[in-house]
Amino acid sequence: MFGMTFLKRGTALASASLLAALLPLGGCTVGPDFSPPAWISPASWFGGKQEPPPQPKLSYAVAEPINPDWWRLFEDGHLTELEERVAAENLDVRIAAIRFAESRAQLASIRSSEFPSLNANASYERQKPSNNGVFAAAPNAVGANGAFGNTTGGVSGRNISAFDVYQAGFDASWEVDLWGRVRRSVESATASEQAAEEAQRATLLSNLAEVARDYIQLRGTQEQLRIARENLRTARQSLRLTQQRAAGGVTTDLDVANASAQLRTTAAQIPALEQREAALINALSLLLGQPPNALRAKLQTPLPVPPVPPTVPVGLPSELARRRPDIRQAEAQLHAATADIGVAVADFYPSLTLNGSVGLQALQFSHAFDLNSRNYALGPGLTVPLFRGGQLRAQLQLREAQQQEAAINYQKTVLQAWHEVDNALTAYRTEQERRVQLQQAVAENQRAVSLAQSRYQQGVADFLTVLDAERSLLSSQQALADSTTNVSANLVALYKALGGGWETNMPLRQQTARK
Repeated sequence: MFGMTFLKRGTALASASLLAALLPLGGCTVGPDFSPPAWISPASWFGGKQEPPPQPKLSYAVAEPINPDWWRLFEDGHLTELEERVAAENLDVRIAAIRFAESRAQLASIRSSEFPSLNANASYERQKPSNNGVFAAAPNAVGANGAFGNTTGGVSGRNISAFDVYQAGFDASWEVDLWGRVRRSVESATASEQAAEEAQRATLLSNLAEVARDYIQLRGTQEQLRIARENLRTARQSLRLTQQRAAGGVTTDLDVANASAQLRTTAAQIPALEQREAALINALSLLLGQPPNALRAKLQTPLPVPPVPPTVPVGLPSELARRRPDIRQAEAQLHAATADIGVAVADFYPSLTLNGSVGLQALQFSHAFDLNSRNYALGPGLTVPLFRGGQLRAQLQLREAQQQEAAINYQKTVLQAWHEVDNALTAYRTEQERRVQLQQAVAENQRAVSLAQSRYQQGVADFLTVLDAERSLLSSQQALADSTTNVSANLVALYKALGGGWETNMPLRQQTARK
């Protein structure tokens, strides 16, 4: 009896001593700590206000704060209305919002590991032990030598009656985060939630730019249609003129055939342009989650291509990392991968769990709530990994490789951002220079058509001269319309590369909470 008492007290003292020694380690966190990567601005990007270009009509970039609603710079009411609908109606943005909500729920689930788990339980059972089982070797069957009688097959002829068991109580468990495994898991989940939020913003930014691009392309196509129809009227006039001159014997049927061919060639361009116009209206409808032709009544009336402003604020290079959601997403993914290494390292160390339970147990319901029916258990549990067949080491190597991959992906994302901004700035500037030349070419071709038609009517020039002048005019007009569209579209691409647009268009967290 003395020995048993000493053993119980010794075990309790050992458990208390072990717990007292390990609890101060609860603030320890293994694995590398994350440090945000240093941001280095591209040296080739201008750092101050640019001088205006030699051509005063050209729009140029200035290092001034970016307007989050950059599409308002076009001063187009239809475009502004479409952009304001993207956040609430675009299906890709709504899917990204749901994924963000999923990451928040995942974070809440992982964060619950920081707290103890407490469960209440109650049960009733009607039990009937086997007459030939372990219950047959009852203490009253103990022989003179202290051994159970007939323990291999039960007491012959013994009949054990059924009985009731009533139980109720609570049990709790809590893992002492000695090495920071739980804290690193929460850190990783928090970073993953941030990555999902930035992915939602990147999706919004992409769709805002796509709506603007499709709208500008639509207006450019409508301008192409206007040019084609205007040239078609000119071709009809030329055909009537040649027919009249042929009827008067002034010219031959060759001029009539050439004029007719020019008319058919110009008319053939119209169906393709009409098909493109319908496709762009449907593309805008899809971006807003609408069925085909839902926006036709609103957009089918031709309007000019939205002009660019005289100056374009592009911010500072040092702000690019804070504006671009994909850079912040890549940084958050790197953070999560770094924290996962800490989780893998912590798995190499022992884990301590505190377990406890208290309850009532009785064979009769009338005694279920008696003080003598109480039972409890309390004590720590220590798990030490001894052999896993290389699983823990392989898991650590996997996490380290994933962290290296995330680091390279971050570097690639930043480098790609620099290139996109630089290319967009160059494209915006050079396309304006091209448009200036095309404007002059259209003016000269209009003058050439007028002179050719006048000389043809006077009989000084043949009709081929008129055809060549009209073809050149049509080609230059179409090229000018295409360049005007590209200038505005390149401005959209510039603001997409700069990461502007998501800041005020949509309250991300509020919309996610409503979903």
